[in-house]
Amino acid sequence: MSITIQIFWLFILAMVVASIAWTVTQEEIFKEWREYCQENCDSCESLPKRKFFYVFTCGYCFSHWITILILLLTGFQLLIEDWRGYILAFFAITWLANQLMSIYRRLRVDIEHEDALAEEAKKRIED
Repeated sequence: MSITIQIFWLFILAMVVASIAWTVTQEEIFKEWREYCQENCDSCESLPKRKFFYVFTCGYCFSHWITILILLLTGFQLLIEDWRGYILAFFAITWLANQLMSIYRRLRVDIEHEDALAEEAKKRIED
């Protein structure tokens, strides 16, 4: 596979990982599940159980597991066509997915800030 195609796949797979990780760990649709996991993370006495539940509350942690699943499903390898290619792909996809989630988080904060400023200006005009 050419480097151009590999980079294309790297970005596509990172977007998939970021989308899944963000949705599970941040969006309203999984809020109850996250709260359940957070409660168990805080109250379980067993370290493995606490860590298991923590994974579903942390986008960074969850993205690693989603990347493993995506690599198993796609067989994507980066630069080298053996086990080393999987390792490179694992770290590259995870890193890029987390960068994309950070950009998205920042964009959402900016949008919410702009909305609040617009609402405040609207109230001032009305008064």
